[in-house]
Amino acid sequence: MSLKAIHVTEVPSLDNFHENPSLCASRFSPGGLSSFKIPKFLVVGHRGHGMNMLQSPDPRFSALKENSILSFSAASKLPLDFIEFDVQVTRDGYPVIFHDDFIYSEDNGVVYEKRVTEVSLSEFMSYGPQKETAKSGKPLLRKSKEGKILKWCVQRDDSLCTLQEAFEKVEPKLGFNIELKLDDNLVYSSDHLSRLLLPILQVVCDYGKDRPIIFSSFHPDAALLARKLQSIYPVFFLTNGGTEMYYDVRRNSLEEAIKVCVEGGLQGIVSEVKGVFRNPAAVNRIKESKLSLMTYGKLNNVVEAVYMQHLMGIEGVIVDHVEEMTEAVREMMKPSNRDAHDTKPKPNFSERELSFLLKLIPELIQH
Repeated sequence: MSLKAIHVTEVPSLDNFHENPSLCASRFSPGGLSSFKIPKFLVVGHRGHGMNMLQSPDPRFSALKENSILSFSAASKLPLDFIEFDVQVTRDGYPVIFHDDFIYSEDNGVVYEKRVTEVSLSEFMSYGPQKETAKSGKPLLRKSKEGKILKWCVQRDDSLCTLQEAFEKVEPKLGFNIELKLDDNLVYSSDHLSRLLLPILQVVCDYGKDRPIIFSSFHPDAALLARKLQSIYPVFFLTNGGTEMYYDVRRNSLEEAIKVCVEGGLQGIVSEVKGVFRNPAAVNRIKESKLSLMTYGKLNNVVEAVYMQHLMGIEGVIVDHVEEMTEAVREMMKPSNRDAHDTKPKPNFSERELSFLLKLIPELIQH
């Protein structure tokens, strides 16, 4: 497989993005981004087949290496619409798929860290399992939210991968939700953002073909720039929905997220599900602004929480327990005239009951 580093000066123009008939006409609305609409309730696999939580006693969180071709391929065998993954750009200009800002490893018992964007592609690929079985990679460790350094042990491991590999090796009908991953603790100039985004957009331009694609980012300026640089693929603004506070006020509420999207011509919002449940009235305001709304978060692994979102008009969920949740959504989308022998009747709320639940949920989420 040949790879080429893309630098800003080598990108002639992003106006040459080919029109994507599958994206615009099949998966979404025929009018392109100006009338963008998600046609069905989407289920999106988080980091492929689900994220890794190394300290969790739940074996599903360590089944497959997250953000790997192995995980993406496993997800493609399920009735998923999209997978979500994180893309960063190495020092020498290659878009790679990795969630954390830093890679952790050890040498002679000494743990060290390196920022992903400050290593070359060859060094990035040298961590963890190697594609050539005769080679031995450097140990790949991970730092937990509590600050513990853990061995990245999963039941089925795989090597790290590039964005180009994902396009080439993963089932082409499976949509890609590409998160433009940036460090919350860094300040990015517009030039710096361009240097990070252009190589990603160029790979999408070269290898996207008819694959459905959505861009997203927690960084409002990155999302706005991704929209400015191309007009073929929808761009969503990721937000915690007010569940966490940041220096940049645009990240601190669903109301601010609506402003970012409307003023910047973005197509939708992806919110932490608790942010939506705490502020269910925002769903109507988002719809009135002609924006799409999806969610992420641990509650999206709970069937009842996903069903409630479907009733609220939310258009998609990013999930970790992909097998269970795709089956649950398939069940809930069945026609309501169910067979008398069906042992899994889905909830059926009246308008009054739904109104009560929407008022109750914010109180429950606060505690």
